[in-house]
Amino acid sequence: MSELTLVAFDIETTGFTVDDEVTVAGFALPLGVRIFVQTNGRDIEGVSEVVQDRTECHVQLSTHASERALLEAVGKFSSDRLAGDDVLLAAFNGETWRSGFDLPFLRTRLTRTDVAWPFDELPYTDLLPLLTKRFNTTVGEDECRDLVGVYDTLCGGSAGELDSFAESSEAVSAFEAGEFTPLVLHNAADVLRTRELGLLAERYCSKSDFKLKSLTSTRYG
Repeated sequence: MSELTLVAFDIETTGFTVDDEVTVAGFALPLGVRIFVQTNGRDIEGVSEVVQDRTECHVQLSTHASERALLEAVGKFSSDRLAGDDVLLAAFNGETWRSGFDLPFLRTRLTRTDVAWPFDELPYTDLLPLLTKRFNTTVGEDECRDLVGVYDTLCGGSAGELDSFAESSEAVSAFEAGEFTPLVLHNAADVLRTRELGLLAERYCSKSDFKLKSLTSTRYG
C-alpha cells in the first residue's frame, strides 16, 4: 500500500436507470482535484473560478458538451495520468463484492456510448467495507454506512463544508436546472471526503485489510 498513491473517484448522474447519464466525474489526487463536467451544451462560465475560491486545493475543471465527450476525456486522463503510475483508485461504494454504484453504472454508460473502458492497468479498492468493518461507525443506535456519515464520524474535516446538498439526489435536480456550481462543489466534496478517509485507513489499518482488485479488462492489450 505504501508504494501506491491513493486517488479517489466519484461520479454524479441524472438518475439510477440504464438510460440515465454521467454528468460529473471527479478525481482527488495528492496535488488537487480533477473534475469533468457534462454541460449538455449549456454555458457554465465562471463556475471554475467560484469552485477554486471555495476549495483549499487546486481544482482543474473541464467542460464537455455530451456524456460521450466526458467519458472519452476521462479515459484520456486515466491513460495519461493514472495508468502505470503506481496509483490505487479508491471509491466509497463504487464497487463492492455484492453491490456498489459508480463502476457498474459507468460500465453500462460506456457500453451505451461505445467508449473504451478507462481504468486498464489500475488497481482498485472500495473503502465502504474497510471503514465500516475496521472502525466503529455507530452513532447512537445507528451504524453510519454512507460517505457523509462515515466522514463526519471519523474525519470531520473541511471537505464537508464545500457541500450544499443534504442528499446526493440533489445532484440530479441541480444538473437539470443548470446549477453547475453547487453540483461541481458537491462532487469535489465527495472525492475529497473519499481521499481523506482512504488516507485515514492507511494510517490505522494493515495492508491486508485493503481488498484490492485489478480493473484491467480481460481483453486489454
